[in-house]
Amino acid sequence: MRRGVKTGWAGAVLAAALVLPGCGTVPAGQPGGAVTGPAAPASTSASAEPTASPSPAKTTEPASAKPKTAAKPALVLAKGAKGEKVRELQVRLRDLDWYAGSITGSYASSTVKGVKGFQDKRGLKETGNVDATTWTQLTKRTKTPTKDERHNVLRPGKAIYQQGSNGDKVRELQARLKQIGWFSGSVTGSYGSATASSVRSFQDKRGIPETGEVDARTWSRLVAMTRTPTDDAKHNRTPKPSSKGLDQRCLTGRAICISKSTNSLTWVVDGKAQLKMDVRFGASGTPTREGSFSIQRKERDWTSTIYHSKMPYSMFFSGGQAVHYSSDFAARGYAGASHGCVNVRNLSGISSLFSQARTGDKVIVYR
Repeated sequence: MRRGVKTGWAGAVLAAALVLPGCGTVPAGQPGGAVTGPAAPASTSASAEPTASPSPAKTTEPASAKPKTAAKPALVLAKGAKGEKVRELQVRLRDLDWYAGSITGSYASSTVKGVKGFQDKRGLKETGNVDATTWTQLTKRTKTPTKDERHNVLRPGKAIYQQGSNGDKVRELQARLKQIGWFSGSVTGSYGSATASSVRSFQDKRGIPETGEVDARTWSRLVAMTRTPTDDAKHNRTPKPSSKGLDQRCLTGRAICISKSTNSLTWVVDGKAQLKMDVRFGASGTPTREGSFSIQRKERDWTSTIYHSKMPYSMFFSGGQAVHYSSDFAARGYAGASHGCVNVRNLSGISSLFSQARTGDKVIVYR
C-alpha cells in the first residue's frame, strides 16, 4: 500500500515537472464589557435638606467608557471624483507609469487601478482611494504638473538636433531610428530631410508634437526603445560574428548561444560563430530560464495558447520558452519584454537560423 502511494506521488511530480510555463504553452493547473464609574448617590425626598455631593473616589481607570479606536485616514480623492485635483493625480500617476492614456479629470476604474498599483508598490493598503498618506507618498516622488500636462497639451521642447546638424550624435540618432525601422538607407551623420521625415513619423506614432526636430522628450523615448549603436552600425559596416567571449559550453558542436549581459544570440557550429543577432528576454515576473538546454521542437508558424500572440520561427528549448521572431521587439525595441521567451527582431536572421538549426541542437542561456 505504501509502495502504491509513493508511485502515485512520484508520477504527479514527474507530470508537473514536464510542464514548464512560458510564452507558448498553458501552464498546468496550475475582551469585555464597558468600564463604569462609582454609582450615583440615591435620590432624597423633596423635604430633605440639600447636602453636599460626595467627592468622587480617586481611580486610575480612564474616564472614557469605551476603548479608543484609531481614526480612519481622511480621504483626499476617491472613485467618482472629478476636477483639477483628479487631473493632477492622473498626471502624477502617469509620471510613475501607473496610469496611461489621456488625462480626463474623472476618477474612474483606470485611475482606481493605478492608485492600487502605486499603493501595493509602496506597501500601503490597497484601497484604490487616495488618503493623506497615499497623496504624500505620491507627491514626494513626482513633480507638480503644469496646466498643459493636466489638459493633455503637448508643446515641443527646445531642439537638440535638427536639419543642418552634423556629427557623431546624428549618426547615433540615425542608427537608433534604423534599429526600429524608422530610418532606411545609409547612416550619414548629416541631418537632412530624410532624417527629419523619420523623426516626424516616430513622433506621430508616439503622440509627440510632430516637428521633425529632436527635443528631450523625443530623444528619451527613442533611447528607451533602442540600444546604444555600435561603431559598425554608425558607419554602415556589417560586423563579422565572433565566438570570442562566449560561454565555453557554446564552443563544441552546434549551439544557439544566448548572452543576457550583451542581449545577443550567436549561432555557433564547431566553435565558429555563424550568425549574431540582438535579443531581449522575459520581464522580472516571467524571466527567461538560464542553463543548458536543447531544441525540443520547431514551429514555423505558432501562436501562443496563453497570450494569443504570433510566435513565428519558434524553436522551443524549455517547456513553453522558445527562441522566436517578435514583431513587438522590432517595433518597440527594449521598451518591452517577453513572457519568458527569447525575442529576435531580425526577421531574415531568425529565418536563416530556423532553417539551419535542428532538433537536439544545444541552447545555452547565461548571464
